[in-house]
Amino acid sequence: MDATTPAIAAARRDRGLVATGVMAALLVVAPWAGFYPVFLMKALCFALFACAFNLLIGYGGLLSFGHAMFFGSASYVCAHAAKVWGLTPELAILAGTVVSLLLGLGAGLLAIRRQGIYFAMITLALAQMVYFFCLRAPFTGGENGIQAVPRGKLLGMIDLNQPLTMYYFVFGVFILAFILIHRIIHSPFGQVLKAIRENEPRAVSLGYRTERYKLAAFVLSATLAGLAGGLKAIVGQNASLTDVYWAMSGEVVLMTLVGGMGTVFGPVVGAIIIISMQFYLAELGSWVTIVQGTIFVVCVLAFRRGVMGELEAFLRRRKR
Repeated sequence: MDATTPAIAAARRDRGLVATGVMAALLVVAPWAGFYPVFLMKALCFALFACAFNLLIGYGGLLSFGHAMFFGSASYVCAHAAKVWGLTPELAILAGTVVSLLLGLGAGLLAIRRQGIYFAMITLALAQMVYFFCLRAPFTGGENGIQAVPRGKLLGMIDLNQPLTMYYFVFGVFILAFILIHRIIHSPFGQVLKAIRENEPRAVSLGYRTERYKLAAFVLSATLAGLAGGLKAIVGQNASLTDVYWAMSGEVVLMTLVGGMGTVFGPVVGAIIIISMQFYLAELGSWVTIVQGTIFVVCVLAFRRGVMGELEAFLRRRKR
């Protein structure tokens, strides 16, 4: 490692913080620029979900096909806690997040013992188990799900039934979680994750307990995915089987790949692109899925690094 590396790393962190500030400023003014708060809230929930998934695959090199179990289980628990138990929204979201943390710990202990396609298939199998549990459990409402979830009052004082108030609450949670992810990525822990992704045998030879690092990354990713699921339940005021279905896991993979796997802002861009298509092309019905598939094929063929990955590569070439 050369002497300029710490300075370069610090400069990259500073640029990342500046870019985060710009993104936050744009999101603050977005509702006043003609964007529907409902659309923006849904986009931020899925952007957080994609960022959580990217932490695992983009920096840990672990492809999970079962992340919907964390997103969906937190959605169900949050919805049930808010509607049946009468908890305030922040406590309901916290309850869902804690359940995802515990579920991630249990699933991670089983899954990280395998690598590659075996790891992916184990996560998919576990997610399907959670799906069928949610289908049969008495408190989930079966195929009807949990409807009419109250948004309640934040801290018992701030009414979240107002769209703008709810939006800025979701925005605050998203920004805090995004800064946390940014800090994790640029921490020594994040650097070890990247080393494991690039060459795990070499990381082992250097004395790192790679299984512990992978488990920690898995649990962190599951917890943040649960936070996104809990937010979604309050925003959409419902929890359904769609949240835990395998297609949800595929959707977050699509968001991450389209935006740029292994980039900080890529999942946010990818989530906005996919949610925008679903929101503004809703009149196309089932054709939306075909449009998404077409865009995915184009991105794989023309933008192999994703939108943000290609943009970063272009800027590096211009700098040279």
